[in-house]
Order: sequence, then structure tokens, then C-alpha cells
Amino acid sequence: MSTPSDFERVGEARLRQIIDEFVAEMVGDTMIGYFFATTDTAKLAQHEYQFTARALGAQLAYEGKPIRRAHAGHRIMGGQFARRAWILRQTFERHGVDADIVGRLMAHIEKLRPLVTAQPGSSCLSGDDGGPLISSWAPADGDDSAQ
Repeated sequence: MSTPSDFERVGEARLRQIIDEFVAEMVGDTMIGYFFATTDTAKLAQHEYQFTARALGAQLAYEGKPIRRAHAGHRIMGGQFARRAWILRQTFERHGVDADIVGRLMAHIEKLRPLVTAQPGSSCLSGDDGGPLISSWAPADGDDSAQ
């Protein structure tokens, strides 16, 4: 008897539900949702399902564009890449997917970072002007004005 793949452990119906929730949350997200303003979300969900199912070990076709080409028209920053990954992780965890499966999937996603963004970390700094897009302000000692 062979060991079941991560895809088999999650299950097709459960994965479809996870991906549908993930896509809905991602397209509605304040930080990254605008990337999907003109996207056919049903098609996006199908490609996300195919991509994720294959990453989990399913033997099915991926009909989307290659990852680098799919993201080439967007200036995706490291923090935006990290936000998508965080939403994906949270969605899997809400559905009670085993931590070992989630960990392997997230490691796979992280390996794809160079195909999506030139930023190696999770910064949201623009490469053109060096200015922060998200403030990293922290109050000085004794300054409780942010509370």
C-alpha cells in the first residue's frame, strides 16, 4: 500500500472549498485585491485549484500561464507576495489541514518568490524611489500616542 499524497489527504472537494474561500478573500483584500479588479475570478479559482492540487501531488493539468509570465505585468512587492501566502496559509489552517501539508505547500510557494517578485524579503518598499509604501513607524520609548 502506497502512502497517500498530500492532495489525497486533503481531498478534492475540501481543496476546492479551500481555494474558493482563498480566492474570495484574496480578491477582496485591501493590500492585494486591486491586482484582481478586472480578473475573471472563476477562471482564477480554477487555475489556483490546479496549481495547488499539483503542488500537493495531484496528477492533473495546469492550464494557467507560467508563473513568471502570469505576474510579469504587475509590480508585486515582497510584502504583497507574503500577504498572498499568509491568506493561503490562514485558509488552509481554518479548514484544519495538517500542519505538515501546509508547511510543505508554503515552502513550495516560497521557492516561487523569484518568479513573482524581485524582492527577496517581505518588504513593501518601492525599488524605484526607496520610499515606504507601508509605514514601519514604531513609537519611541515612553510614547504611547499610538495606543
